Amino acid sequence: MHAVVDEVLIALPVKSHYAAIQRTIDECERAGVESRYSPDVFVSRLARPCVESLDGEAAVAMKVVNDDYRVAIKRMIDIVGAGLGLLVLAPLLLAIAVAIVTTSPGPVIFGQERYGWRKRRFIMYKFRTMVTDAEALQATLESRNEAEGPVFKLSDDPRVTPLGRILRKTSLDELPQLWNILRGEMSLIGPRPLPLRDVNRFSDAWLMRRFSVLPGLTGLWQVSGRSNLPFGEWMQLDLQYIDGWSLALDLNILLRTIPAVLRGTGAK
Repeated sequence: MHAVVDEVLIALPVKSHYAAIQRTIDECERAGVESRYSPDVFVSRLARPCVESLDGEAAVAMKVVNDDYRVAIKRMIDIVGAGLGLLVLAPLLLAIAVAIVTTSPGPVIFGQERYGWRKRRFIMYKFRTMVTDAEALQATLESRNEAEGPVFKLSDDPRVTPLGRILRKTSLDELPQLWNILRGEMSLIGPRPLPLRDVNRFSDAWLMRRFSVLPGLTGLWQVSGRSNLPFGEWMQLDLQYIDGWSLALDLNILLRTIPAVLRGTGAK
């Protein structure tokens, strides 16, 4: 009774010793001693339990992605990077816009609805690289799809304009997504946002985990081969990024993106 007790660690399994643990917690409360126990009621492979306050009541949140202070730092980097990118690249963006207008009829910017964070839909912007009725023509090309799985890829796509092939090869068509990043719909680094057509053809629930983070302008897929990789390996790279995410990993991917873009590996 008079011994020094700073903390009581309860190592009993909750599921089989609930009553004993409750009595121990009650005794610790009466004695004014802090107690700890492992919340092993449910077994998880990836999710990490975290105690939070919900309307004044304690609740255990099962975290599947990191959401600590580093996420705020990542967002600040996105804002600064996208803002500076738009400012510094403004002459190049203008030159590309003029080239598109003078080489093919139609708008400069192409907007397509994509799935983003937690499957929220948003309009992703790109420089237009195809003819204006490209989306309507896709149905006629489905039989020529070269990609495995639910995605659509065609190396010799007849809808792509001559200038569009250059923009795609150099990834310059993706630059308008800096605006998506400023709006908070995308990040500099993350899994690529997919069209509704592709996501609606997902057959496995585990594929949806790629939507647990913001989509990115570049990511592990881009620096690992892009369209040269099979669909399954592409998705595994997305999950590898999510599970191992860190600010250092983002910097590594960003630095690897530059030579990958210059090589044009896997760009279509």
